[in-house]
Amino acid sequence: MYGGGGDASTMYYGCAGPVSDWTQRIASLQPTIDRSVATMYGRLPATVGTGAAGGGAGGGGAGGAGGNQQCHDRVKIGFCTDLDKSVLVNNFEKRGWHQVNGDDDWHFYWAGVQTCRNIFSVDSGYRMHDNQMINHFPNHYELSRKDLLVKNIKRYRKDLERDGNPLAEKTESNNSSGTRYLYLDFVPTTFVLPADYNMFVEEYRKFPLSTWIMKPCGKSQGAGIFLINKLSKLKKWSREAKGPFHPQIAKESYVISRYIDNPLLIGGKKFDLRLYVLVASFRPLKAYLFKQGFCRFCTVKYDTSVTELDNMYVHLTNVSVQKHGGEYNTLHGGKWSVQNLALYLEGTRGKEVTDRLFGAISWLIVHSLRAVAPVMASDRHCFECYGYDIIIDNALKPWLVEVNASPSLTSTTVNDRILKYKLIDNILSVVLPPDGLPDVRWNKIPSADALGNFELLIDEELAAQDEAQNNSSSSSHVKSSKLSSRWK
Repeated sequence: MYGGGGDASTMYYGCAGPVSDWTQRIASLQPTIDRSVATMYGRLPATVGTGAAGGGAGGGGAGGAGGNQQCHDRVKIGFCTDLDKSVLVNNFEKRGWHQVNGDDDWHFYWAGVQTCRNIFSVDSGYRMHDNQMINHFPNHYELSRKDLLVKNIKRYRKDLERDGNPLAEKTESNNSSGTRYLYLDFVPTTFVLPADYNMFVEEYRKFPLSTWIMKPCGKSQGAGIFLINKLSKLKKWSREAKGPFHPQIAKESYVISRYIDNPLLIGGKKFDLRLYVLVASFRPLKAYLFKQGFCRFCTVKYDTSVTELDNMYVHLTNVSVQKHGGEYNTLHGGKWSVQNLALYLEGTRGKEVTDRLFGAISWLIVHSLRAVAPVMASDRHCFECYGYDIIIDNALKPWLVEVNASPSLTSTTVNDRILKYKLIDNILSVVLPPDGLPDVRWNKIPSADALGNFELLIDEELAAQDEAQNNSSSSSHVKSSKLSSRWK
């Protein structure tokens, strides 16, 4: 919906081709700091299979695809799945694949996280061959576990700060003590309990009127979440959690985060964004954003009064929670497309601030991925589709709430089913070589046509190629300097 012409694409991505909807104007939306940031988002390749990008087996070029097509004709692709979901099976069978068991010789496995851990476990002794692919990275939890996500983002910021990187610049904070990061302030103040209890108490006492939200680190779909606005409530919970009726809770880690109590409201109701982010590789980082995300609305109007503090229909946007409410609408499922949100915001707040918001969302996603990339086991057999949950406050600032490694593929409405079928179809087009046969030797650079409803967020390999080309040509160097200046 934010489409543009070929000239802008050439200037920004370094080649002619489609302009990505959300990131094409990000250069003017977020200040940049240095040249490495200027090129971090890479570019969309106009064609694949030419030059260095097309090298290797199954390199994606016309010649490579043709040669591999003969091989593909002789290989009947077998798939496994732990999820009995038609949006998966129908997409696999549409490609002529046949279903096999995990003990058989399979090529593509859409697995649950436990299956993935078993496959990559040292004890299993399983060794994947070059023509196998699986839908999780071995230690995906570095991004999807709430406590580890926070730890990795904090480490990322500290590392940049220690290196003197201007990305770690700080400024005075309005709602917390001391300072905040100017460019990397996209997660609410968060502590891990019980380990950080004393630090939390110190922060709480500085702002005794603030509200905090407690979440178990290893659960999803709104399970075990509650809000507190008094320290006594947390102490009471702690005493009860250690009692004989809740022995398992005492062993669990929780995160406690400052509650975003000024959310953007539409129709008086709170909502969040569910966005799908596909990572084909962490080193080099290759990530794509699915353009058909959606908003999830609460069924009850937002109310900050103490009497509504425990009303999850007011505060939690999870469909798994809201569908049990009396006001839940089964026709639209309390969902609204990102495109409708953008239109609404352009009409009520203006196009410039709307563009800035979506630019900030892309920025948030990329830096959360860069934060975990150094610790992620980037196995070439793997890809992963993450469900990003983002809250927008009434100043149109996005906040990262959490990341899901297994976003729900259950369809609650007809539109939901269409969206998720298209999501899986587009994922397969992006992560598979042009001939459709998984091959770890492929360079994971899909053609522009293969992206479907995905848009490139970042490709460090393409960005490095661009930088090398710019450095080898004085004319390109001038062009690069102009590009870099757009970020300053």
